Amino acid sequence: MNTAGPADVPARMGLELAPFRGLRYDPDRVGSLSAVTSPPYDVVVRPDGLHHLESADPHNIVRLILPQATTASVRNEQAADTLDRWLSEGVLTTDTEPGLYVYEQQGDGLLQRGVIGALRLSEPSDGVVLPHEDVMPHVVADRAALMRATTANLEPLLLTYRGDGAATGTTAVIERTAERPPLLRTTTEDGFRHRLWAVTDPADLAEIRTDLAHRQALIADGHHRWATYLRLRAEHTSPSPWDFGLVLLVDTARHPLRVRAIHRLLHRLPVADALAALAGGFRVRPVDGPLPEALAALSGAKAAGNAFLLAGDGRFHLVDRPSPELLARTVPADRPEAWRTLDATVLHATLLDHVWRIPDVPEHIAYIHDTAATVAKAEQDGGTAVLMHPVHEEVVRDLASQGVTMPRKSTSFGPKPASGLVLRALTH
Repeated sequence: MNTAGPADVPARMGLELAPFRGLRYDPDRVGSLSAVTSPPYDVVVRPDGLHHLESADPHNIVRLILPQATTASVRNEQAADTLDRWLSEGVLTTDTEPGLYVYEQQGDGLLQRGVIGALRLSEPSDGVVLPHEDVMPHVVADRAALMRATTANLEPLLLTYRGDGAATGTTAVIERTAERPPLLRTTTEDGFRHRLWAVTDPADLAEIRTDLAHRQALIADGHHRWATYLRLRAEHTSPSPWDFGLVLLVDTARHPLRVRAIHRLLHRLPVADALAALAGGFRVRPVDGPLPEALAALSGAKAAGNAFLLAGDGRFHLVDRPSPELLARTVPADRPEAWRTLDATVLHATLLDHVWRIPDVPEHIAYIHDTAATVAKAEQDGGTAVLMHPVHEEVVRDLASQGVTMPRKSTSFGPKPASGLVLRALTH
């Protein structure tokens, strides 16, 4: 996908990032800004991680993005009540002036800067914001119910665009802004340092508006929330605040993202049964641990084709060299070769649908970003961890530019924005 300039996307169909009055924590009302932040909702997958965040501070954002109750309706009502209470108590306050927000993350040898704002929504067919993964309808329905209840965008999506690499336009505004004292700074448990600035100067806003009017974006993280934005927009008469959604835009020509795999945990399939079903269809070999060494073996095998690492029985099993005849029978032939040869495609079309016959529903499959957590959970529950190798970013972009979506949860772009630094209320 080429997103370099005006010839690619007409100005009238480019990105429109609108200023908004951000909701932010009052640092005097919370223990620390670090204690009230959270990873995005879909990264907090383990109960112990959720409990840890809830215990960090009574006002941790996880109480809004992942409310805990016995039913969905009670959860959403609880989140709405919590948000209203925090607003009335001054825990969250509304910035006095609409603006965009420059956001910086730094750590683990990486510096990433982007701009947060309310992006005008568009359909994939418009060619302005391109998805690259399918979504799960039940997750979209869940996120939509939460957004309806709270009338807020609680955490920004991560979108990327490809600038020309020069310090002009949006990049110039970001870098000038980052020389000033920030609105806030904090360091989260993962060691990443976060800083946030408001951009309210009309000249700066105009410079960003003009630059982004010629850009096209790729959804890096947040496909379900983008689909939720589109669903909620359709429920309201335009013009309305629902025509826009909260995003972080990052120029990957300036700040390349890291792409990691998202692993699968098969709750009800023991490793022994998984391996037995592969006979004749894949090569299966034991590989030595510990986990880093086993992942190195997976990386080496991936160079020759599709490969997966299975765990959960205290050992590691390398699964590779699928039968060409099996792939021909199970992988749809009406897609580009780059899609048909994806590990995620082979996993879902061949292994899950045909070999293991496992439905893609939460009762059977969990999607986990952390490799060690996936293995530990499989060993604890007697299930199978399927560890994946990451996809190269250019493959993602090329497929997205063709309008071809990858199987859901195929990639994990990062670093992801921390949730809790700035929220957008649709009623302010």
